[in-house]
Amino acid sequence: MFEVLPLGVLVEKQQGGGTPPRNEPSFWYGDIPWASVKDFKDDQLELLATEETITSLGLRSSTSSLVPPGTPMVCTRMAVGRCAVSPTPTAINQDIRALYPKKGVDPRYLLRVIASLRGKAESLSVGSTVKGIRSSDFLAIKAHIAPEKEQGTITRILDTLDTQIQKTEALIAKLEKVKEGLLHDLLTRGIDENGQLRPSPEQAPELYKDSPLGLIPKGWGVGSLGDLSEIVSGVTLGGKSGSSAWPLVPYLRVANVQDGYLDLSEVKLIRVSSVDLEKYRLLPGDVLMNEGGDFDKLGRGALWQGQIGLCIHQNHVFRVRTTQSVLNPHFLTAFSSSAIGKRYFIRSSKQSTNLASINSTQLKAFQVSLPSNTEQELIVKELQAMASKIESEKALLDKLIIQKSGLMNDLLTGHVRVTSLLDQAQTPTPA
Repeated sequence: MFEVLPLGVLVEKQQGGGTPPRNEPSFWYGDIPWASVKDFKDDQLELLATEETITSLGLRSSTSSLVPPGTPMVCTRMAVGRCAVSPTPTAINQDIRALYPKKGVDPRYLLRVIASLRGKAESLSVGSTVKGIRSSDFLAIKAHIAPEKEQGTITRILDTLDTQIQKTEALIAKLEKVKEGLLHDLLTRGIDENGQLRPSPEQAPELYKDSPLGLIPKGWGVGSLGDLSEIVSGVTLGGKSGSSAWPLVPYLRVANVQDGYLDLSEVKLIRVSSVDLEKYRLLPGDVLMNEGGDFDKLGRGALWQGQIGLCIHQNHVFRVRTTQSVLNPHFLTAFSSSAIGKRYFIRSSKQSTNLASINSTQLKAFQVSLPSNTEQELIVKELQAMASKIESEKALLDKLIIQKSGLMNDLLTGHVRVTSLLDQAQTPTPA
């Protein structure tokens, strides 16, 4: 039976920390991890490293405390409620409390309960600029407390899910790196008549030739985007709201055009005349490229595939409608977002502080390598297969995160009990 009790019933003692004087170099850059609020992250219960370290002298010369491995630590100031355990002895500062579990209480179960109370802790925080909570108020927050015999099983189930999530995140990161390398290889080496990636120029120099883009496979051409497509800047957004008789039409902005995909979570509406509607309406196969913005946004391309029906684009987004018999729009999207494309856009752009912009003349001068249409399709197919694999893993990750969220609530409140699992573990296996 789960009882609703203050968190403090699980805690034997608590311990605060401190900061060694900053003006004494001998206190800092030692071999003792020193944790502050900035080391604690959302949904990350393992503190594997800290940004700063202190020396033994720094520890002794301050109110900092050395917390034993596996002891739950929680932020009580600023990022209130964030918590973690460390696999190594870790010193803490004054914004963190170490909570030592009572005898019989599973430390990782205590950590899970602390994590589940973050929302309540934040609501109880006080302060005009920097919010915090007194440790006594934090320990007074009530929670569903599991019987001791169930705590370890609850923890193991949730830890298993966390491990799956971490492995999936690591796999996605690895696949993204593989995709980056594959993109470079496909756009510089292409696919030969046997459906294989061509040997590199170092391995088979006879297969390559010089071009304005560097070495490219023989048989490839190079063309300027202005000669390969129709480039149109979109509708200008000004003070005129337009006639009330004009239709309200969705339009895409710089924020909607991401690197290789469209973010349609927030699409604005504008009233436009029939003339503008015809001039700026998007057709499936149009490539959208940003005129300006942050360096990482400049020139990035995304393919429009009629995702929301009738739609137009604003003047800071170029619509590039390729001659598809020569330049596959999927291929252009990949090429513009590659290192080759990004280098061109940054080099050609007008820059100020962290912002950059390109005009239609510069975009038209953008040179693109031109494999045969058949080879472009093969390259696109390879890239789409990799993208599909990554999306599949991301969908799995989303599913695991949702599953974890629901399971945490069920297990930590006692809505779903683990007693059946315990009974199974204790039942002797027939000889």
